[in-house]
Amino acid sequence: MIDRVVTSGTFSLDGGTWEVDNNVWIVGSAGEVLVIDAAHDAGAIAERVGDRRVTAIVCTHAHNDHINAAADLAARVDAPILLHPADRVLWEMVYPDRPYTSLQDGQVLSAGGVELTVLHTPGHAPGAVCLYAPELGAVFTGDTLFQGGPGATGRSFSSFDTIIESITKRLLTLPPKTVVHTGHGDSTVIGEEAGHLDEWLARGH
Repeated sequence: MIDRVVTSGTFSLDGGTWEVDNNVWIVGSAGEVLVIDAAHDAGAIAERVGDRRVTAIVCTHAHNDHINAAADLAARVDAPILLHPADRVLWEMVYPDRPYTSLQDGQVLSAGGVELTVLHTPGHAPGAVCLYAPELGAVFTGDTLFQGGPGATGRSFSSFDTIIESITKRLLTLPPKTVVHTGHGDSTVIGEEAGHLDEWLARGH
């Protein structure tokens, strides 16, 4: 089961602030789920979760718009917050004194019988990860891959060359029909995005 809540707020980095709508993904079963990217509105996320048990709150990366409801949601649903440690510097901009549980590449998370494998995909952020659920035919990419191309790399702690390498080696190697559930906007499929790699490279940085 895959559910989505769209929440709205702001993203701030490098002295700028932008209005954003975020996809919050809830994955699992009728009894147990995990939440991917607790953004902006813990109340709305908790309401959609309902009485299901939350095994974890997983952060695809630590930009503030993807984690700013994580602590509140964790308190409401009594679940750990998981983040790749390479994003510690970004995490501490929002939560200077709040611990998290470290995610590792290749780690398998489970909720309601669904297994999701952690793929470390740096570039948009040093600790960016995607979560691949083969039995669902889906990958949750945060801000690493969108419909139409890679995530932004024009701000601190990001790299265009690194995100292209991550997408090429970790995502475009997945089955072409794999549905890509993104951190913002509409979903896409791996096969559709793979056909545009040369265009992304030509656009460059």
